[in-house]
Amino acid sequence: MLPMPKTLYTIERHILDQERKHPGATGELTRLLYDMALAGKIIADATTRAGLVNILGATESINSYGETQKKLDVFADDIIFKMNDHTERLCAMASEEHEDLIDIPTSFGTGKYVLLYDPLDGSSNIDVNVAVGTIFAIHRKITHGERGTLTDVLQKGRSLVAAGYMFYGPSTMMIYTTGQGVHGFTLDASIGEFILTHPNIRIPEPPLYYSANQGYEKYWTAGVRRFCKWLQGIDGEGHTPLSQRYIGSMIADFHRNLIEGGVFFYPGDMKVPDKPYGKLRLLFEAQALAFIAQQAGGYASDGLGDILDIQPHQLHQRVPVFIGNRAPVEMAEQFIAECDKDWIKAYREYRDRDPVLLGA
Repeated sequence: MLPMPKTLYTIERHILDQERKHPGATGELTRLLYDMALAGKIIADATTRAGLVNILGATESINSYGETQKKLDVFADDIIFKMNDHTERLCAMASEEHEDLIDIPTSFGTGKYVLLYDPLDGSSNIDVNVAVGTIFAIHRKITHGERGTLTDVLQKGRSLVAAGYMFYGPSTMMIYTTGQGVHGFTLDASIGEFILTHPNIRIPEPPLYYSANQGYEKYWTAGVRRFCKWLQGIDGEGHTPLSQRYIGSMIADFHRNLIEGGVFFYPGDMKVPDKPYGKLRLLFEAQALAFIAQQAGGYASDGLGDILDIQPHQLHQRVPVFIGNRAPVEMAEQFIAECDKDWIKAYREYRDRDPVLLGA
């Protein structure tokens, strides 16, 4: 058994201490964050026992992206919904696994927050025992009706009040921010509590790693290929190459770079000219991690500018992502601006659509 630390600073205590810095706080956000921590404990337990309780493998269901859902995807999605549907803290929820907004059941009251979540990021790796995670983001309700609407969900990342993720690896961690820095907690399974282990996380300098799926390099634009060569120390001189580390679970790659320093990128491409936006979801992945990166001294871009400034136009909008230490992300923007005029034009037409025209 590991020796006990002198002080056990639990996530509940930390969240309450953060709340005390805001005299007008009602405690609703505090309890919402703690409910997400509890959901993370339940999902973590399921992921470690998945092979023993028959929740590995795929279901017969297809999610909103045309992807076959894993059993653990469905389990995690259901846990987060049931943890939050009755608390009267939320006016609506939205999940990567659901095509439409998730309404709060009419039998329960509503609150002033909106929860967006990816219940199990990296779930394609579940069956081969690779680390996965849960990503969440919280906005305030901005409409005046009792129930939440799509307008409450389609907010810029700049408006987030909190974001975080649970990382299910060799140990389970929860990382969160409410705009007052980034803090990391490790689950002590012996007492069932998240304990503060990484206070005030800052992305280290200089960056050590880059993370990208170079199997798709043939589809990348010229600017992105030049950026990758720059990271390798091939394009340009006088700079130490970064080492490549790529797991294929965005949350795992992001977490390593957050702790060690580095850049993750999943660019848009012109493989399909009318789909120049890449793979990742703005509302369920990119916004939350961009907010965390910004609070840790880093930066997240879609190749043109700050992801936190993108006005969403639909629930399942996709976005290119370059995220990590600020300097390499800004270099990506520079190479794209110099080399990728056609891609920029096509992507802007997609990104800057008016949400009102799409029924928001």
